[in-house]
Amino acid sequence: MANPTPLPLHERISRKNTIPRIVELIILFLLLSLLVYRLLSLRNHGITWLLAFLCESWFTFIWVLTVNAKWNQVDYKTYPEYLLQWAPELPPVDMFVTTADPVLEPPIITVNTVLSLLAVDYPAHKLACYVSDDGASPLTFYSLLEASKFAKLWVPFCKKYNIQVRAPFRYFSGKPLSSQDVSLEFQQEWRNMKDEYEQLTQKIEDASKRSVPCDLTGEFAVFSNIERRNHPTIIKVIWENKEAESSGLPHLVYISREKRPKHPHHFKAGAMNVLTRVSGVMTNAPFMLNVDCDMYANNPQIFLHAMCLLLGVKNERDSAFVQSPQKFYDGLKDDPFGNQMVVMFEVRNIFTINL
Repeated sequence: MANPTPLPLHERISRKNTIPRIVELIILFLLLSLLVYRLLSLRNHGITWLLAFLCESWFTFIWVLTVNAKWNQVDYKTYPEYLLQWAPELPPVDMFVTTADPVLEPPIITVNTVLSLLAVDYPAHKLACYVSDDGASPLTFYSLLEASKFAKLWVPFCKKYNIQVRAPFRYFSGKPLSSQDVSLEFQQEWRNMKDEYEQLTQKIEDASKRSVPCDLTGEFAVFSNIERRNHPTIIKVIWENKEAESSGLPHLVYISREKRPKHPHHFKAGAMNVLTRVSGVMTNAPFMLNVDCDMYANNPQIFLHAMCLLLGVKNERDSAFVQSPQKFYDGLKDDPFGNQMVVMFEVRNIFTINL
């Protein structure tokens, strides 16, 4: 799809990495010197010298590949405000969320991920969220049903007050409101929204404590006589944006793919295949977003930033996908164990996006 606006959607900025390049060249010289020394002295040291030469040659090869990947580092500065001027021209996006076990992956986590995606700054009638439940759990389906009711309040609240963190559990776990910084109207709506979210959390928690989360009738009848690893396909449209309103809620669809004991299911890869097939029939968006159930969107304009990179290229073949670095919340100060993978995402990445 071509750039809908004549304005540049992103800017490529080269990093100044002269000193790191000099250091890498020095290391390369030392490695090559070591290999030459090993090679010239090979006759005098026998098999041990040969093994050392082979190991160091392989290390040098891997090191060259690593340095090659980070030799020309660039940043991309995106301009999502230009895309907002052409909202009718924005392409549709299908969002895929995968979960597999309501015990190991509590539904409240999946719910927060889904809510953060439903509330992004993007025309709602061009979004569709598909949730794959490999556990075929009525608890997960029940949680999504309740979340869709809460989303009718949460999404307008986020967009009205331009909330930046749109996963409720993270937003309400922040610092309490100061009456001096916000209006009385916002304080009242904030308290009401927090009460609604606490009620949602309590409903899901109460349902998880029961052997059967709810009466398996009506919408839940399909869960009455199934086994986790042996059941037909279950597809439920939880919410449909029938009026195609850009300010409404995106489509929300629950999917539990068919499973049979004697057929391999290929774990998440198999779930993704089913999601693409179902979405291809229902909405068939040209772009897809894939997240795990515990990955919420911490930037409401993430779709616009990604579209700037995907649509802002002169040739469609120059941009295949956009990947956002994964950040972990509630980490230790200064990240002593390296859980944030700063080196991986900020130093060794070829490209980074300035959000």
